[in-house]
Amino acid sequence: MASDGARKQFWKRSNSKVPGSFLRATPKVPTTPVKAKRGSTFQEFERNTSDAWDAGEDDDELLAMAAESLNTAVVMETANRVLRNHSQRQGCHKPPGALGPEQKPKPSVEPPLVSSGDLRLVKSVSESHTSCPAEELRKLSWSGIPKPVRAITWKLLSGYLPANVDRRPATLQRKQKEYFAFIDHYYDSRTDEVHQDTYRQIHIDIPRMSPEALVLQPKVTEIFERILFIWAIRHPASGYVQGINDLVTPFFVVFICEYIDEEDVDTADVSCVPADALRNVEADTYWCMSRLLDGIQDNYTFAQPGIQMKVKILEELVSRIDGQVHRHLDQHEVRYLQFAFRWMNNLLMREVPLRCTIRLWDTYQSEPEGFAHFHLYVCAAFLVRWRKEILGERDFQELLLFLQNLPTAHWGDEDVSLLLAEAYRLKFVFADAPNHYKK
Repeated sequence: MASDGARKQFWKRSNSKVPGSFLRATPKVPTTPVKAKRGSTFQEFERNTSDAWDAGEDDDELLAMAAESLNTAVVMETANRVLRNHSQRQGCHKPPGALGPEQKPKPSVEPPLVSSGDLRLVKSVSESHTSCPAEELRKLSWSGIPKPVRAITWKLLSGYLPANVDRRPATLQRKQKEYFAFIDHYYDSRTDEVHQDTYRQIHIDIPRMSPEALVLQPKVTEIFERILFIWAIRHPASGYVQGINDLVTPFFVVFICEYIDEEDVDTADVSCVPADALRNVEADTYWCMSRLLDGIQDNYTFAQPGIQMKVKILEELVSRIDGQVHRHLDQHEVRYLQFAFRWMNNLLMREVPLRCTIRLWDTYQSEPEGFAHFHLYVCAAFLVRWRKEILGERDFQELLLFLQNLPTAHWGDEDVSLLLAEAYRLKFVFADAPNHYKK
């Protein structure tokens, strides 16, 4: 009969990396005093069972993750509600006699109702004269941020604006002054031999961005050129890399909406925006984009190791989530780098409309390490979302063409909410129970 120590060693988790685990070191959290507010069935089972689960480093890591997560209860409630509503909507396609009294078809174009969380978010951000706690703000923002308060909420979530209301005006003024000091100091060097290649590439890439009607306006083009050039000069470890240019657009669009009444900002004329307001938008866009890139800068350093690693983790994750899709891609020699590199490099901006990207970023900024970590699960859910179409393709060329041109042009908030709900479900399963699902 093996001893208790031998049994523990047998069940002890190996040190190999598992998709979904955090890549950074997490401070060890004592097992006993830390308790999740709402434990899942699996977590309750794990706490009460000692014969098959090691109560050592693995539990400490998972409990630390649970303690760090600011929005588990709210997000799980939202995810379940989205999935439930989607199932009911699917039932609307049944014959009328098969519908229950509460399952009446709803027009697909009906705008989503504003939830109570949205109303609380508007009140917290726009009406409160005290600091809005970061934890509460993240909880309320996960399910989408109302347009009237999206700009200030993004600034708060990114860490650009301080939580203290009284400090915000001085902070904005100081950061805007600092940015334009960079312009005065560096921008004239764009024609110097050492920087002219960087500026030329930026100048080439901007007209390729979308939405064209907005980006190709001379004032907007100049703003984007300044933002990208200054960022490249101040971050020599990576410099300018194609893909970074796309990350400017969502911030610029959200911040310019504070000064434009038009519903469709893609075609808005920024020439009517006062010059001082444009300067504020430019500086705010630069600093918020810099905050984002600080968390994923290894995506853009030499050889882009961050993207290489994330694509590999995505491949391993999909092999566990949907082995059939993974084998189908492998049998037809479709490599994940051939389609998922762009997903990581541009954060899916080339795969979904801008309105969907903005909705995605509401949640990314509400999640701990949303752009670096949660994005992996969104990509996995996004790939599996097309499993029927993928399995229907029997040719390498057709498969790759489909994966590089996915039919998302008509996507809206409901499609994004469903995608995020599925991504959170995957994160909840694989990040919180990696041993249980390990091959």
